[in-house]
Amino acid sequence: MSGVQYILYEEPTGYALFKVSFPSDSVGARLKEVQEAANDLALFSKLLTLVSFAPFKGAAHALENANDVAEGVVNEHLKNFLELNIPNSTKKSKKSKATLGVSDLKLASGIKETFKGIECDTSEIVQDLLRGIRLHGAKMLKQLQDGDIERAQLGLGHAYSRNKVQFSVQKNDNHIIQAIALLDQLDKDINTFAMRVREWYSWHFPELYKIVSDNYTYSKLILFIKDKVSLTSESLHDLAALVNDDAGIAQSIIDAARISMGQDISETDMDNIVTFAEKVVNLTDYRKQLHAYLIEKMSTVAPNLSELIGEIVGARLISHAGSLTSLSKYPASTVQILGAEKALFRALKTKGNTPKYGLIYHSSFIGKAGQKNKGRISRFLANKCSIASRIDSFSDTPSTKFGAVLKRQVEERLNFYETGAAPTKNADAMQEAISAPDVMEE
Repeated sequence: MSGVQYILYEEPTGYALFKVSFPSDSVGARLKEVQEAANDLALFSKLLTLVSFAPFKGAAHALENANDVAEGVVNEHLKNFLELNIPNSTKKSKKSKATLGVSDLKLASGIKETFKGIECDTSEIVQDLLRGIRLHGAKMLKQLQDGDIERAQLGLGHAYSRNKVQFSVQKNDNHIIQAIALLDQLDKDINTFAMRVREWYSWHFPELYKIVSDNYTYSKLILFIKDKVSLTSESLHDLAALVNDDAGIAQSIIDAARISMGQDISETDMDNIVTFAEKVVNLTDYRKQLHAYLIEKMSTVAPNLSELIGEIVGARLISHAGSLTSLSKYPASTVQILGAEKALFRALKTKGNTPKYGLIYHSSFIGKAGQKNKGRISRFLANKCSIASRIDSFSDTPSTKFGAVLKRQVEERLNFYETGAAPTKNADAMQEAISAPDVMEE
């Protein structure tokens, strides 16, 4: 087996091609020598000779080539560079094939597919030679000035990173993942804080706890009432406005305040209770805003999934999968039990029954199904969720038309389980969705 003849080095400023200077039949035997020489410029410069250097035209051209190299794509710039500098690179002949050392396996595969006269090598000695080039590249590439490589590395690194994390502003699902996580956290915090404010204020006005059960309304009543002694018949109108204009409940609160068994409370203690109740009210108001924001984002990022299964359940599926793209790559069987991984592994370990559903259990369709049909409808629903997520992930124009058709199919399947009425065939349903106009629901 012949050794490496050329080394391709991808610089932030361009492509460099080096010719290996020592005999090809001794490359493998000289691995230790190469490793030692890589640290010494005088020794290393004897091992490699610069054949050619092709600079990039600008920052955008460098980013384009960096993306292509990462994907293993041989673009026109690299193709022309190798054709010009490696003899017989396009000729299909086993005897005249040149061996090119490259850093990446993907790129090696792309070069081998493009050039019939080039064999690629990514062995350890190639990596050591590339390490030496990286170490001494600034001095070996004499066309470059001091600092050029460092500046190019910094600029390309930032551009490449931004490009990798940059999504369409409208299709960015990261905001959905953060919003649903915050929504869950707010639900826990609001419940905990509301329970605490109820216990605290009940020392002063315990009867209010039994009259008003809603935490948000209870906290707003605390802010209005404060000291129960201040409640009079004149407070009826303002009090009723806080309990959905229910004069009966408002009168019950006033009557309970007059005969309350609660203890008196100091002004300082009341100030603390009121401050805490304000926090609960503010958190609840923000929770409503966040919920509205999540619905708006889901209608833009995953309109079909939202139409099919609802914004909250859809957001939980996206969050659990990690992204809408990841969710779209899951098979329907995985979507069905997404969120029930612990139960699945426990069932596999104990050889028990595997779970029938995970996060999709919170869908209204599962609740509508009879007990014997819950597993069947969850499997069918997971299949439709998988289709909807793929459409949302890969379509350019957001639309709810597929989600509406898929939702109707699930409803028809539920009806089929109950009455036996034949549901619409998949081919007919999809054709109906394709021919429907692209209209987003308001």
